[in-house]
Amino acid sequence: MWFKQLSFYPISKGKTPEQHTLQKALNDAAFAPCQGLEWFSEGFVAPVDTRPEELAFVVQHSVQVALKKEEKVLPSGVINDVLNDKIFHIEQEEARNVGRKEKQALKEQITDDLLPRAFTRSGRTQALFDAKRDFLLINQSTPNKAEGMLSKLRQCLGGLEAALPKTQMSVSTLMTTWLNQKEAAGNFVLDSDCELKGVGEAAATVRVSKQDLTADEIRAHLDNKTVTQLGLIWDDKIRFVLTQDFAFKRIQFLDVLQEEASNEGEDKETLIAASQIIMCESLGQMIEELLSHLGGLETK
Repeated sequence: MWFKQLSFYPISKGKTPEQHTLQKALNDAAFAPCQGLEWFSEGFVAPVDTRPEELAFVVQHSVQVALKKEEKVLPSGVINDVLNDKIFHIEQEEARNVGRKEKQALKEQITDDLLPRAFTRSGRTQALFDAKRDFLLINQSTPNKAEGMLSKLRQCLGGLEAALPKTQMSVSTLMTTWLNQKEAAGNFVLDSDCELKGVGEAAATVRVSKQDLTADEIRAHLDNKTVTQLGLIWDDKIRFVLTQDFAFKRIQFLDVLQEEASNEGEDKETLIAASQIIMCESLGQMIEELLSHLGGLETK
């Protein structure tokens, strides 16, 4: 349940979808397994296994959804082995060479024959609507995968006014300032990892792991470089690595939050619900504070 990575999308004020609207839209875009000659399939599934019939898990002002993608696995080596065997028999039995166009046609036929029997692999991406703040939180830090979830939500809802955050100050500038002054601000403190990049395509990249970020040798690396990733701890509750794209990697919800959820949960379902409330509220507060240090979101 606890997110391990995060992409953050602010939603236009008051445009977070209503719960009943979201439920209906997700049902209309429910997942169905790959059939016949389909290479892949994606759709929404129940985010919580204790409620397999509900495609949106609603707790207070938070709504969790999950997008499942299934893909056929048909290695090119398998296709080529069958193709080469087919070509060999044709050339032997018909005493002729198989041309390029015929090879391509045979390959397509073999692919169609093998595809219904191919293995499948699947994965899922979770997302959380925070209706209190009009935030969409996606459990992905990879841009393409996060955008895949957003695109599917837009498709099933007929539109969703959400976009990557644009702030008054760049995230990289803020991270560079904090590392340069050897301390973060507010409830944030420096952790032990960072990445710095110079200017230009051939510029050097410096990666620091499990080091004291206040040490003088770390500050020396800042000459002609900016911080592109920075390890931080927020309010002794969440440890993470912030990227210049306002994504969060390697998120850890620390013991104080885990224990709070455990104390609220009497069984599996109430534990899941408590974890969702606490995670949504903690991430929401953390992002709001981070936005304040960045001067807030740009206004249109």
